[in-house]
Amino acid sequence: MLLGIAVVFHVILISAQVNSTTGVPLLQAIPFGTFAEVQRAASALVDGIRNGWNGYFDLRSVRAENAGLRQALQSLEVRLQDEHAQAQRTDNLRQLLELRERSGLETVAAEIIAGAASPEFRTMTIDKGQSAGLEANMAVISPAGVVGRVILSSPRAAKVQLLIDRNAAAGALIERTRVQGIVTGSGDGSLHMEYVSATADVRPGDLVVTSGIDGIYPKGFVIGTIDAVERGRGPYHEIVVKPAVDATRLEEVLVVRSSPVPKEMPEAVK
Repeated sequence: MLLGIAVVFHVILISAQVNSTTGVPLLQAIPFGTFAEVQRAASALVDGIRNGWNGYFDLRSVRAENAGLRQALQSLEVRLQDEHAQAQRTDNLRQLLELRERSGLETVAAEIIAGAASPEFRTMTIDKGQSAGLEANMAVISPAGVVGRVILSSPRAAKVQLLIDRNAAAGALIERTRVQGIVTGSGDGSLHMEYVSATADVRPGDLVVTSGIDGIYPKGFVIGTIDAVERGRGPYHEIVVKPAVDATRLEEVLVVRSSPVPKEMPEAVK
């Protein structure tokens, strides 16, 4: 043991006298290098902790910023939808105004406030009634075409029977050939044109308009287009008409207060 201690002491004394390549005593260079590596590791550990901590707060800031941006985006989307709805409503009102000016009829603009509770009765309720001069059997129209007629009126509202109702009907003619008939509702969203002679020239795609013979609907307003034609067993065609008006998309309508003068119905229709 004494010999070992003497050897180690001797090595230390020699190291203190021997210089490294940089001129620094070897006994000083070795502890410095070892301690420097310890400092390097400690510094790296501290930097890692600091960066992680800062990253955590930065992440929280980014999350808060993202939440704010999402909320702002949602607000903009709601505003955009509202502006789109306002623009659509303005366009609808513009079309109603153009229809009123083009038709030259005395009309009242009304907004739809309710639909029928049962699909068996195709009706809707509008926000104008007797106080606006509305009465039963006044025609209801839209820019797309015929909607129906008023069947019940109260002081501030009115019920409208849609033309597609199974109990509804209107005098009609095929615009291309001027062949007349009666359009009736089917209750399922389609229309049928009746009392059209089997010898008449009728084709799918023909436009069907009001004839004015019923004394309710003004002449010349669009009812729909012929969807299918079949030769019936009797003397008349079986004609299916696709309505021009989609009642599920209506928001505003015009009620015609000036009734057209009834015309004599043709013998085939009587």
